Amino acid sequence: MKLYEFQAKQIFTKYGIKVPKGSIAESVDEVRRFVEEFGGKAVLKAQVLVGGRGKAGGIKIVNSVEEAGEIAREMLGKSIKGEVIRKIYVEELVDVKEEWYLSVTLDRVEKSFSLIFSPLGGVDIEEIALKSPENIFRIKIDPRWGLWDYQLRELVWRAKVRQDLWRDLITTAKAIYRIFIEKEAELVEINPLGVTEKGLIALDAKITIDDNALFRHRELETLRTFSEGLEGVAEREGMNYVKLDGNIGVIANGAGMAMATMDLIYLEGGKPANFLDIGGGASAEMMKKALEILTKDENVKAIFINIFGGITRCDEVAKGLLKAFGELDIKVPVVVRLSGTNEDEGKKILQNLKTIEIVETMEEGAKKVVEVARWQ
Repeated sequence: MKLYEFQAKQIFTKYGIKVPKGSIAESVDEVRRFVEEFGGKAVLKAQVLVGGRGKAGGIKIVNSVEEAGEIAREMLGKSIKGEVIRKIYVEELVDVKEEWYLSVTLDRVEKSFSLIFSPLGGVDIEEIALKSPENIFRIKIDPRWGLWDYQLRELVWRAKVRQDLWRDLITTAKAIYRIFIEKEAELVEINPLGVTEKGLIALDAKITIDDNALFRHRELETLRTFSEGLEGVAEREGMNYVKLDGNIGVIANGAGMAMATMDLIYLEGGKPANFLDIGGGASAEMMKKALEILTKDENVKAIFINIFGGITRCDEVAKGLLKAFGELDIKVPVVVRLSGTNEDEGKKILQNLKTIEIVETMEEGAKKVVEVARWQ
């Protein structure tokens, strides 16, 4: 679960991290009023649950109330990566001397947590890693023991941080680590972390909470906002969906199955349009909704449904397909592979559905769907 910037900053404040003064606005009049309270100069920041706001025009400095009104009018209702801007965070202007990067994240490869610091903030950390990897400093944190003071002292020394900022940086790093642990987050990020004459201040804030831990954090669950677009629709239905840039829709039960299916499509020379995992035990209704999501993507020219029935019953999947084809306007070819629990029953249900092609193996299905996609 991702939090909006203003929500993340509210949490930062509770943990003693300095943030600029700000107010959340939902109308042009509110934006104008808040900018006036800041003396006519402020930063307008679109509140969306996607990255790249700055490059998409979602962060603007304004120097008058009139200018703020004009920009707010342009921002509200605008879409950034499928996310409609409905809120603007109006924040005071801060005189910043330098911009740094600081985060704590889950490192699945190392089976640990990682604290990452860079003196080159304000840009994507991936960009820093690509262009200037020597400016990225990491601390590997063993979950059993936590973050030690000596690790932070070694980091500020290696990164050549000015000595008068050591205490401030170490305090901020400890605070975001506490947030990471206590809120059971997957990521807590400050980018940029501004260096001012009065010390460090979090100019931006990003917190991603582990969905599986939300039942222990009811206060966070109330903050949940589903993203807009197909990702949000899938999330509401309990499915995992990621939009990609290909033209072959993929529906599978289980993340591993979905990734294996995508790999086979790539091997056959095709490109997946998405990753859609309907999970174990998927019902007929979920199967129908999965197809409904894919048919809304205009880039999809063919669909490969790859189901291995364990907990998921193939006959339930087939019923969902039957219902989907009866209620939806599906104009693209659909290739289906059913294997496992109630496989024969599922195939029998689909045998009279002439608009799909049933295959026996994943490899056969990948080859067939790439072939038919080329003719669309």
